[in-house]
Amino acid sequence: MIRVQEADFDAGALLAQLREQAGPAAGAVVTFTGYVRDFASDNATEALILEHYPGMCERVLGELADTARERWGVAALAIVHRVGRITRSEQIVFVGVASPHRGEAFRACEFLIDALKTRAPFWKREELASGERFWVEQKADDRERTDAWAATGDNDGVTP
Repeated sequence: MIRVQEADFDAGALLAQLREQAGPAAGAVVTFTGYVRDFASDNATEALILEHYPGMCERVLGELADTARERWGVAALAIVHRVGRITRSEQIVFVGVASPHRGEAFRACEFLIDALKTRAPFWKREELASGERFWVEQKADDRERTDAWAATGDNDGVTP
């Protein structure tokens, strides 16, 4: 399941759908829920405004999901990413992975989270308490984490 949407999501319901989809093949389920946090140290973040490239964004997420399935034998996965104006402390992304073994589930989930931040065509603007808005730049350490996945090769048990 891959969705890009404005509406909030129910992480518990997504987990239940993931479990049902995976069936008895899943010995482990790992989930990640990301929230809008306060980025600025001197001027509180009020919201993030996320834009995406419709169609292309879902295609890229699908390709990332295919990579996770191939590398770690994923039984089922879910990626739900919100767009639009999302206020501080609201949910922004859900990633869930069901796999026969916990190690593969953890690695696949971590890969998807890292790759989402650098490969999916999302653009973020931060809205501060002062009313100022600016584009959020990609962090170098996010790019390094994503690049490290390419260097690990096939399912070799190495976490970047």
